[in-house]
Amino acid sequence: MNSTYLIFGISKGLGQALTLALPNNEDIVYGVSRSKPTYLIDKSNVNWIPADLSNPEQAIQMIESVIGKSKIDFFIYNVGIWERTGFTADFDFDTISQSEIINIINTNLISCILTVQSCVANLKLSSNPKIIFIGSTWGLDNHNGKEVTFSATKFALRGIIHSLRENLRPFKIGVSIINLGYLATEYMIDVPNEDVIKYTNGELIPLMDVVNAVKFVITTSNASCVKEINMPAMQDKNM
Repeated sequence: MNSTYLIFGISKGLGQALTLALPNNEDIVYGVSRSKPTYLIDKSNVNWIPADLSNPEQAIQMIESVIGKSKIDFFIYNVGIWERTGFTADFDFDTISQSEIINIINTNLISCILTVQSCVANLKLSSNPKIIFIGSTWGLDNHNGKEVTFSATKFALRGIIHSLRENLRPFKIGVSIINLGYLATEYMIDVPNEDVIKYTNGELIPLMDVVNAVKFVITTSNASCVKEINMPAMQDKNM
């Protein structure tokens, strides 16, 4: 039986990897991003939805207009923007503007809540529906990062999954989060893992490792509940 995916952030990096590696050619994919990925020219089963998640209400309207009442089996929220100087030596919380903070919260958090809410009816049509948030080790206790707003949104995602799970438990909708460390996003899934490890000195997570983690979640039955997967890089001393 064919599956239907709703994947966010498909334009590049992990979102592109998930779009290319998870569905088969008979599956239906709804892919959300601001700009249309060039690789979609060879993916006729991917329906691109142009949406700017920093404008949540407008984005929801666009997504709903395309998906309608279609079944959704796998809802994958792969979204995470951070402060403009985040993860650099130049980061200074005092200089982050209010508009930037609001934009991060709208994109990472408000749009997440609203899109899940808008898709619950679609998920109920599936026999084994899964909601998967792509979180971060910046959402785990006692990390040593400085990115305040990014961290706040990733902590909040973990709060959402716990409460959301209780709302959706009667419908056997699985709700999970995968908290990732640093990714080797410059190397797409056609690069073998051993080469990625060599090129990055083993300090970054190959994208295929994350794809396999998502595959594990979506292949579990509706009798199982995968709550959280924490996945830092082996050499990551942030955690």
